[in-house]
Order: sequence, then C-alpha cells, then structure tokens
Amino acid sequence: MAWIALVFAGLFEVVGVLAMNRLKEKKDKLSMLMLVLGFIISFSLLSVAMKSISMGTAYAVWTAIGTVGGTLVGMLLYGESRQPRRIFFLALVVSAVVGLKAIGGE
Repeated sequence: MAWIALVFAGLFEVVGVLAMNRLKEKKDKLSMLMLVLGFIISFSLLSVAMKSISMGTAYAVWTAIGTVGGTLVGMLLYGESRQPRRIFFLALVVSAVVGLKAIGGE
C-alpha cells in the first residue's frame, strides 16, 4: 500500500507543477486551487508512504516521478525538446529508482 501511495504522491507532484505552469500563464482561482491541492495531496501521500518506506528511498522515488512526469508532460503538451539524449537521461533516472528499489529491501 505504501508504494501505491508513493506513486500517487509523485503523480500529484506533477499536477502541482502543471498548475504552476498554468498559473504562470493564466492567473486564476482554478490554477491556484490545482497548485495548492496538488502539493497538499502529494505531500500527504508522501508522508503516508514514508511510514513504511525509508526516507531516502521514498524521497528519491517521489522526486523521480515528479522529474520524469514533469519532463514528459512538457514534451507531450508544451513542445519541449525531445532529443534522444534527453530521453536517455530520463531513462537513467528511472533505472536509478528501479535500482534503489531492487537493493533497498523494501
């Protein structure tokens, strides 16, 4: 259950980041609400996950989901660079998280 909470925490971090970008372009109440709720839910779920998963592993996974998710959304929705090198380094982030899980014993 902790890993499911952690994955959703990372996904809601992406929601918060998307809301930041939206707020930059369109300063409205919905954008602000998305930002606040995205991060509140994200931090709450991260806290739940950290009851069973070590802090270092949980934080690494959470930030990796946010990093990879935010970058992919930027590529798919905002026309950011899709250079093969960029995708390669995203794959390295994912492989590092898989490695942490594999050796973490959690």
